[in-house]
Amino acid sequence: MLVCGLGTRNARDPALFAWLRTRAPRVRRLGSVCVGAFLLAEAGLLDGKRATAHWKFSRELGRRYPKVTVVSDPVWLKDGNIYTSAGISAGTDLALAWVEEDCGNAITSEVARELVLFLRRPAGQPQLSVSLAAQAAEMKVIQEIEVWIADNIRKKLSLDVLARRAAMSVRNFERVFTREVGTSPARYVLQARVEAAQRMLARTDRGLAEIASASGFSSAGLMRRAFLRTLRTSPAAYRRLHP
Repeated sequence: MLVCGLGTRNARDPALFAWLRTRAPRVRRLGSVCVGAFLLAEAGLLDGKRATAHWKFSRELGRRYPKVTVVSDPVWLKDGNIYTSAGISAGTDLALAWVEEDCGNAITSEVARELVLFLRRPAGQPQLSVSLAAQAAEMKVIQEIEVWIADNIRKKLSLDVLARRAAMSVRNFERVFTREVGTSPARYVLQARVEAAQRMLARTDRGLAEIASASGFSSAGLMRRAFLRTLRTSPAAYRRLHP
């Protein structure tokens, strides 16, 4: 896995690129973190492939290497035996995915706990997810509500329930939450449920009805409509793209 600094975007090392081209066909996995994708692209290893990088540099990557199909949204991406990922934390997600490929989910979860990770993100998770964006909230009570929602995603999370949890009136809670988080409580909960379902679709073989229930949707049909509205794809199609 290539982990490097921002200056690597302009690296010109023929020996390194020759070594990468020699090694790539011989290894099970070759990956990059953040701008490490520029090294793979410069070596020609991403030609004709889909790749990602930190969202700040994805446009530059696509401009400089037009033979690469740059996808700026996911935290990490696999195409053949080549893996690319976004920032440093996404590199941790990618490393855990490699552990899971070799050792299974149970051991990977133990590693994640050892690293004190709040959440393990699958390949299809957006770089700028609702959980991450919401951390910009400054009020402690809103931060606590966000964590509580994640921990209780399958429960009823109506505006009344959340307002009582925050010890606020419904009207005041909705106003404060929207101001702090940048989206309404209802929209936030819907997106959090979709992201929870995305993780289960990518990591488990559970059926759609079971996943819908576990992520707080009252039916697989409602989950499907939420996916179509927020991701413009169905849960089944999402699973096929993220095996």
